[in-house]
Amino acid sequence: MRSRNPIEVVRRRWVWLVVGPVLGLLLAGAWAWSSTPTYRASASIFFSLQFGDSASALVQGSTYTQSQVTSYAQLATSPVVLQPVIDDLGLNLDARALAGRVSAAPPVDTVIVEVTVTDTSAVRSARIADAVVASLSDTVERLSPRDTTGQPTVQATTVSPAEVPGSASSPRLQFGLAVGLLLGLLAGTGLAWARELMDTRVRDAADLAELTSRPVIGTIDADRSGVERRVVVSVEPHGRQAEAFRQLRTNLQFLDVPGEGPDLRTIMVTSSVAAEGKSTLAANLAVALAETGERVLLVDADLRRPSLAGLLGLEGAVGLSNVLIGHVSVADVVQDWGSTGLQVITSGSVPPNPGDLLGSPSMARLLTELRTDYRYVVIDAAPLLPVADSAILAHAVDGTALVGNVTKVTRHQMVESLSILDRASARVLGVVLNQVRRPEDVYGYEALEGARASWGEQSSPDGDTAARSPELIGAKGSALRGAGESLAAVPVVQPEPDQLAESSARSVLTRDARWKQS
Repeated sequence: MRSRNPIEVVRRRWVWLVVGPVLGLLLAGAWAWSSTPTYRASASIFFSLQFGDSASALVQGSTYTQSQVTSYAQLATSPVVLQPVIDDLGLNLDARALAGRVSAAPPVDTVIVEVTVTDTSAVRSARIADAVVASLSDTVERLSPRDTTGQPTVQATTVSPAEVPGSASSPRLQFGLAVGLLLGLLAGTGLAWARELMDTRVRDAADLAELTSRPVIGTIDADRSGVERRVVVSVEPHGRQAEAFRQLRTNLQFLDVPGEGPDLRTIMVTSSVAAEGKSTLAANLAVALAETGERVLLVDADLRRPSLAGLLGLEGAVGLSNVLIGHVSVADVVQDWGSTGLQVITSGSVPPNPGDLLGSPSMARLLTELRTDYRYVVIDAAPLLPVADSAILAHAVDGTALVGNVTKVTRHQMVESLSILDRASARVLGVVLNQVRRPEDVYGYEALEGARASWGEQSSPDGDTAARSPELIGAKGSALRGAGESLAAVPVVQPEPDQLAESSARSVLTRDARWKQS
């Protein structure tokens, strides 16, 4: 069961905690605005017993009156009292309707009855209250026992006539807003916790740690540009997302320790379900690896729904599937992309039997050949749960990186995907959390704008800036399209590959030394 940290719940579900109170205030305000104002007027009547001269007789009379005062209060809302009020004031009401506006109650240990009337008119509420008190006095005296002289033994005296109220008793705006705010806050908190309890997605590294001991080898920030799929390492080389891909590259290089298992040359990138961003991640990882000056090949092995050709702007009609069935050679389908030396093999024609092709001896021979020709081969494979293609291929590659989109993948899906890889005896490098939302400028250490501008404005000989041409297609792509001519790639001014490789290696060794010291 996921641990529920209240601070994390507030951070993730703050919208509910804001919307609830705001909605409560709006509803309370709407209720106050639409409600008809009502006014309350009160009058009091005192009852006394009119016989007996001795102290004991007076005490007995007071006790008798107190025992009867509750009956007098109930009598105030009866038709025998209210009908004369209706007749005297000419009210357009019957006794039952008027009784709903009248309340009467005796204060504790007193012989006083307080009559309260609620009405939409302040003046009318006072008039009705006085009329009810007068009618109640007459009724009680008429119904009370008589003494020897024929006089009523109970006398009613009005002690507090009704006054016209100066303000409405309802709606009480401030009270209503306070209640609306409180109820909205309670409702928002309840909905936030309910949503949290029902949310089974893998939201962060802590959630993943509860499911598996596999490490998080990369955390990719959510793309805030509004563009759904792009190679940010080329488009925005100084952005936070680009740096996240370079950190992933560095983590993978740390995993490639000589003498501990096979060299990490063929890396498969897959996910649990579709639309988790595995293809975009594979493309950016390949570009980041190529920046070091190594020979890198990106292969689209998703033979069911290929997407790298469209993402990179390459020809996808002929590719991996055509190589596996022996119609073309690898040299015929390899296409150059960008200025870092990255090469790409697209998926090619969609075959009727993708799983059989990926598990065939031809695929095994191809991987052996590619491991010899390239330092890194990044393979974009199909999702694990819908089809078995990636499970078949996972056993043949040197390592598998599982992408987990924190906005999509559930805990059950993540556990099932890792189980599939374990059953396939795959070497799982770890999990890459994708689309993680973090505060802006969490580190605040990007390149200065002036330096970035001077770098991006270095122009090619024909006057076009390098920054405007992130997707450079080589001659092979045009040949596959049958265009008969090659596209001129716009060069990007950057250090030589040997310098990049040396710089990357020096950075890795320095960081490794720091870790050992700490």
